[in-house]
Amino acid sequence: MANTQPLPRSLPEAQGISSKAVARFIRAAEKNIQSLHSFMLLRHGSVVAEGWWRPYRAEAPHMLFSLSKSFTSTAVGLAVAEGRLSVDDSVLKFFPDDAPKKISPRLQAMKVRHLLSMSTGHHQDTTERAMRSRNPFKAFLSIPVRHDPGAYFVYNSGASYMLAAIVQKLTGQTLIEYLTPRLFTPLGIEGAWWESHPNGVNFGGWGLNIKTEDIARFGQLYLQKGRWNGKQILPQSWVEEATSKQVSNGDDPNSDWAQGYGYQFWRCRHNSYRGDGAFGQYCIVMPDQDAVAAITAGLPDMQAVLNLVWDILLPAMEASSLPPDQPAAKKLQRTLHSLELKPPEGAAASPLADSLKGKTFHFAPNYEKLKTLSFDFSDASATITYRLAGSGPWSGEHRLVCGHGSWQDGVAALGALGPRGVAPLPPRRVAASGAWTADDTYTIFLCMYETPFIATITCRFEGEKVYYRFKVNVSFGPTEMPELVGAAE
Repeated sequence: MANTQPLPRSLPEAQGISSKAVARFIRAAEKNIQSLHSFMLLRHGSVVAEGWWRPYRAEAPHMLFSLSKSFTSTAVGLAVAEGRLSVDDSVLKFFPDDAPKKISPRLQAMKVRHLLSMSTGHHQDTTERAMRSRNPFKAFLSIPVRHDPGAYFVYNSGASYMLAAIVQKLTGQTLIEYLTPRLFTPLGIEGAWWESHPNGVNFGGWGLNIKTEDIARFGQLYLQKGRWNGKQILPQSWVEEATSKQVSNGDDPNSDWAQGYGYQFWRCRHNSYRGDGAFGQYCIVMPDQDAVAAITAGLPDMQAVLNLVWDILLPAMEASSLPPDQPAAKKLQRTLHSLELKPPEGAAASPLADSLKGKTFHFAPNYEKLKTLSFDFSDASATITYRLAGSGPWSGEHRLVCGHGSWQDGVAALGALGPRGVAPLPPRRVAASGAWTADDTYTIFLCMYETPFIATITCRFEGEKVYYRFKVNVSFGPTEMPELVGAAE
């Protein structure tokens, strides 16, 4: 059984950080950054601040994207400790049946340590080419190695995937199966899940889903040099090696993406390091401050939130303890408990609402696979009924209930084929809120609260037609899709 005991909680001042400083961080984040989803700060091993912007919530896992890589590195470190491999093993050693007929000297020289440090010698990320292939191992090994391994950094999620495959080949277990008794159970992490390639290998470079407190536990383990509850569950030597600069990745003193790269960890300014994932999924470890910050978000600018950590939180952690400040601590707690993403602003009703009852709008074939839409409005909520074409879990008829001025939990397949740039998503747990933003326009905020993605769907009614637009806060591709037109029949 996992040790599910919560991390210890403490008032900020007892751990040497002022409640006022944490409150400044929250205010600055809400004013300047769109948008944080959760935040947890640990100092001296205790949680001193935590908050979730509703409808995000403590009990829900969140997509980690490339923060998954740091867990993949940990699996490799555990396998090294068990004597299953060495970081100086040749990559080809593990894929004898997938090697090209002609093996270049640079491919021959590629070692596990080069996969870990993103210094395989490839000139570009290998992920897309490898993932398009029926045999991603063969595809990865066939890509020309244009630089000497160890000499050239390029961010390369394909390398992380190969690490996942190596662990699985050596252990007969997927990453998550291997990590569960060795990492997740000792840390008290439950409910973790990891997306997989059709060949059964966890993606390694992305795909892990865990809760914010789980991210914090992971960071605290690394801060404690691999020790947890009095037991060394990860070798200290691996922690030090994985979080040290293994390869240079730039020389910009103001960028946290140019301070060096370890073994699937980024070096940061201020002698800190982190695991991070797209759109602002962070596990930030600050050894000099004896602190960890866990953050989930949907950010287009990932440097912005790190700047706030360095500018506001880091200077506030100079003392080991501070005198109690009960008024400030209580005010901070009220702030943290009241965090919320704002629902759409607008009216609960429209003169058009009654005329839409009983109407079904039909769409020509489209990117969203949206076939029909119908609406049923009340003062407190709206029910959207929609049908999607195709096959799979998102096809068929679905209903979405939107609160007004509040968030209504549900499950939605609408938007499951977006945001573009990611694989089709199965129906997701969502929270929805809607409002009439004009007499002829109903706007829906659809928060997929286990992901960074928050969609805005606008439906503008004109006569017997509805004009449907879908956009999303962040995406690897376009954030706004072409307008669709549905006609009542």
